[in-house]
Amino acid sequence: MKSRRAIVQDSKNGAVLTVHVQPKASRTECVGIHGDALKIRVAAPPIDGAANDELIRFIAGRCAIPHASVLIQSGAKGRHKRLYLKGITAELVMTRLTPGAQKGAVRT
Repeated sequence: MKSRRAIVQDSKNGAVLTVHVQPKASRTECVGIHGDALKIRVAAPPIDGAANDELIRFIAGRCAIPHASVLIQSGAKGRHKRLYLKGITAELVMTRLTPGAQKGAVRT
């Protein structure tokens, strides 16, 4: 599917994921596609990097990779971000992050 290729792409030693973040949600969860990005609601507010920290924690947990393997490449201060996920393929990222792929959302 063309849109999925735009959302996550394989790169050297990992994958690059485009996300659209909605901070201050009731819980942290992946809710689907938003344009050319995966929409993720995070329970943390966008203050002092709390929403970014929660996003990294959520992505690392769902993808079963260390927190240190999730890096924000661009968009750290905005809602639209590009993340580098070290040591995982694009296909595995989409499998693990697609809504309904795992039972329940990570609650905070």
